[in-house]
Amino acid sequence: MRGGSIAIDLGSTTTVVAHQAAGEPARLLPLPPLSLSDPAVVPTLLWLQHPGDRQPLVGRQVLEAGLADGDHPQLHRDFKRQIGSGQGSTPQVGEQRLSPEQAGSLLLKRLWQALPADLAPERLVLTAPIETYRGYRQWLLEACEQLAVPEVALLDEPTAAAIGAGLPAGSTVLVVDLGGGTLDLSLVQLQGGEGRAAPIAQLLRFAGRTLENSRQQLRCARVIGKAGLALGGRDIDRWIAASLCPDQPASGSLLGACERLKCALSSDTSALVLWSPPEGPTRELRLSRTDLEDLLRNEGLIAALDQLLESVLAAGRAAGIGPEAISAVLPVGGSSQLSSVRQWLAQRWPQDRIHLQRPVEAVALGALALTPGVQVRDVLAEGVSLRCWDQRSRRHRWHPLFLAGQSWPTTAPLELVLACSRDDQDALELVLGQPLAEQRREVVFEAGVPVLRVRPAGEERVRPWTHQPEPLPLVPPGQQGQDRLRLRFAIDDQGQLVLDSEDLLSGEARPPRILGRVR
Repeated sequence: MRGGSIAIDLGSTTTVVAHQAAGEPARLLPLPPLSLSDPAVVPTLLWLQHPGDRQPLVGRQVLEAGLADGDHPQLHRDFKRQIGSGQGSTPQVGEQRLSPEQAGSLLLKRLWQALPADLAPERLVLTAPIETYRGYRQWLLEACEQLAVPEVALLDEPTAAAIGAGLPAGSTVLVVDLGGGTLDLSLVQLQGGEGRAAPIAQLLRFAGRTLENSRQQLRCARVIGKAGLALGGRDIDRWIAASLCPDQPASGSLLGACERLKCALSSDTSALVLWSPPEGPTRELRLSRTDLEDLLRNEGLIAALDQLLESVLAAGRAAGIGPEAISAVLPVGGSSQLSSVRQWLAQRWPQDRIHLQRPVEAVALGALALTPGVQVRDVLAEGVSLRCWDQRSRRHRWHPLFLAGQSWPTTAPLELVLACSRDDQDALELVLGQPLAEQRREVVFEAGVPVLRVRPAGEERVRPWTHQPEPLPLVPPGQQGQDRLRLRFAIDDQGQLVLDSEDLLSGEARPPRILGRVR
């Protein structure tokens, strides 16, 4: 059986499922008969004959049955944006329509059931919109209860998209998201950068245990400005249908043919598809890229993009962030591949700021990139501090090693250099303690490692461990003020505090020691 991680990016129109096993590159995961072929994505569609239907049509099955158009109560679409927002309605007894949360849960369940038989993922990573992150998180905790996966993690979509496109932590990013049903522009600042914690997925389940009361902080990208319209790829399909077949109603089969034309024009200058109307002979539908660009301009798409962009940039200027501070422009969503959209971007931004790579897969691949292997595990319920000698005040003080809420195992050791507190000192004591909850301190993260900064006021309170590790012998003895030992602290995958040490006088490296277990 293959393990690894599964990432699911639930979209308003298209849902992306990606997989990565240890030592292998991430890839989109085909899920026949639910997914399309190129790219291997699942249309976000459900068709239920009744609310208790155990074999609903999903994704491509809905399209092939010609059921993707219209306002039938059996058809469920566009439910993603309402999950966690409080806007969804609870269905009444006897109604055929599911609530947005119920529809999303059913889709996740069906996707999980469609995974290849030889795949037993160890981790599921999901992405969520920033604006409904908290509500989305609660829904996911409930939706994933029945999924047989030991670990579940959550990440906000702009961060995932930016990391998936290869942008560094701390970037200021303009995300242009043109999906099937919506057009959204967001100006966001990613977590991270110098002196700040890097982005990390939030763990919802670990070792089969729900971390509902975990002390993890909600760590999302900061939204500086956001503007959107209920306009997307399906509206473009309708514009094409009205232009090519003004005498025909916008049936599901006609809109599907127009969508194929639109997708082909992302790479070709002209396209032809055959469409068979319910009555009458098969018709040829032809469209050139120039005709499509004229159509989109006449229907107001470019003007809408300009208006949204100005609104977002105005919000940025109000926050002291001008266009020159935007380090990258990131188009995501299938319709962002249209040549008109790419031309619009190229006319307004330097080419080196526009990241056009993999707009459909970027969110799912970024989610996998932020949870590589087994790096995201559990979080500390209690911190660990080390008592150190302060040369200036000539007294012992507590120095924090790892903080409550920090994930483990650690990716890099925390390094300290200890000096002797007296002449002819023949050993250095290691006194560890648990910081109490009411303590006050100022800490920043650098490369994922906590670094103590000057406390504004007050003295931290620490309860020493009941059982302390053995002192570290010094041969020959050290002198007061002499830097003598380099210590490297880490937490391994068993939750044990591990110490590597080096004698700076002799150059001797000592074998690792387990100092105790953290919680």
